[in-house]
Amino acid sequence: IITLKLYKVGMDMFSNKDYVLEVYNEKSFSKASQNLYVSQPSLSASIRRIELKIGAPIFNRTTKPITLTDIGKEYIEKALQIKKIENEFSNYINDSLNIVKGNIKIGGSNLFVSYILPPIIAKFNKTYPGIEFTIYEDKTTSLISMLLDGEIDIFIDNVFIANENITSYFYISETILLAVPKDYKINSKLKKFKLSIDDIKNDVHLNKNFPCVSLDVFENEPFILLKKENDTGKKALQLCKRHGFTPKVVFEIDQQVTAHNISTSGLGISFVSDTLVKRTGEQNNIIYYKLSDEEIKRNIYFYTKSNHYIKNSTRKFIEENTH
Repeated sequence: IITLKLYKVGMDMFSNKDYVLEVYNEKSFSKASQNLYVSQPSLSASIRRIELKIGAPIFNRTTKPITLTDIGKEYIEKALQIKKIENEFSNYINDSLNIVKGNIKIGGSNLFVSYILPPIIAKFNKTYPGIEFTIYEDKTTSLISMLLDGEIDIFIDNVFIANENITSYFYISETILLAVPKDYKINSKLKKFKLSIDDIKNDVHLNKNFPCVSLDVFENEPFILLKKENDTGKKALQLCKRHGFTPKVVFEIDQQVTAHNISTSGLGISFVSDTLVKRTGEQNNIIYYKLSDEEIKRNIYFYTKSNHYIKNSTRKFIEENTH
């Protein structure tokens, strides 16, 4: 009898754990109450009841923002573990009953979140309307950490990740092109190499007989490069070095989309993928060029955590979008 009573009390401590977790995430009772659609007095009373069952406070309310007590830190750790187990069991039940529903947490860089994922998700939802998506936009290094920590189910990237704890699924191949403002004088000497946005959308650049321009002809032009930690930025520097020059960098930025937009304003040449070009609107003020180097070819992959239970919804999404 004593054992049963203790178990019941222990479980009661976590019956409203979502309330505690929301306050912990927001560091504020007022913000948490708004998110939970409950009044602040009601939320405070619920958490007080939990603290009474524990016999000690979870939050230190004298600090701004509020902080956790030592017991509160332990409570949060255990609450997150319980929530993870509950989610895993719910996924297992849905999969066992062949129910495709739930939430897929998916991540990607600005390029993928803005241009690639929306149409993929829209198409997938027509077949599986019961699945909701939460999208996270971040850098590759952060997305890897989020995947390994279980914060996201899957992410998309154009960098191949060699990690035994991560499994890759091929999505599509892409080609890096040179985007040159139309009013640059150098274009008049390169007429046979020019590619329009319609040419890119029709895959003219993928024809092996279409001529490639030599990158060194742009040696004296201004460049917009992505930062070195970005795969496109790294490849751009490698290409320039191979062709015997150091680019004159006028902007060094984080996102390929931004680099392309700056090029359209005439401020410099950028390296962009045909994946991006095919999904942008008409760009009459940009001319594209095909390069011959091996580095311009790469693949886009979806990634999941290895040796980890993949819920049915995520598995279906991978099956629908990979080869």
